[in-house]
Amino acid sequence: MSSTEDPSSGASGTAGVGTVDTKLEVVTIPVSDVDRAKEFYGRLGWRLDDTPPGVVQFTPPGSGCSVQFGANRTSAAPGSAQRLYLIVSDIEAARNGLIAAGIEVSEVSHPGKDGLVSGPDPEHRSYFSLASFSDPDGNGWLLQEVTTRLPGRIDSATTTFTSANDLASSLRRAAAAHGEHEKRIGEADANWPDWYADYMVHEQAGAELPS
Repeated sequence: MSSTEDPSSGASGTAGVGTVDTKLEVVTIPVSDVDRAKEFYGRLGWRLDDTPPGVVQFTPPGSGCSVQFGANRTSAAPGSAQRLYLIVSDIEAARNGLIAAGIEVSEVSHPGKDGLVSGPDPEHRSYFSLASFSDPDGNGWLLQEVTTRLPGRIDSATTTFTSANDLASSLRRAAAAHGEHEKRIGEADANWPDWYADYMVHEQAGAELPS
């Protein structure tokens, strides 16, 4: 075995660290003023969690991961946390919600041939539409619109929605796709609930969508 091979990788199918669920649940961000940061993240509409004294923890809506900050929680320089991704199903709605809360947010943009181009991705592809904002210390956050996951990102046997808004958005996309399906078959589809369910499961798993 070469020195670059990792015997715990589980690549051969043997038991290793990768076989145990390892859930990222908390990210510590460096801030210079705890009270100011607490006011800012509260304005975002994030849930303030119960924590031990000296620790402030907020959880974004629908997120399985929280952020923590507090005095002496990290030696990193305030504002040094960058490109912290917040995944949303509707970037315009998410951006408008931040603006309504008094948060300064960039325009929505998408990657182009020579860098970022103003406006959402014309084809509304997942992972392409972005908007950014920062907390008072300069820690940088990125909104990223994702409606269809890349293959393997989500367990195909598990379909969950973390909020009513995400479920409603998925239903609207399924309804639009089903309308195109009925046009192709030339008649109303009486089994539309099954078609919707199949579409939503495949979309979330990043699998090929039914037509």
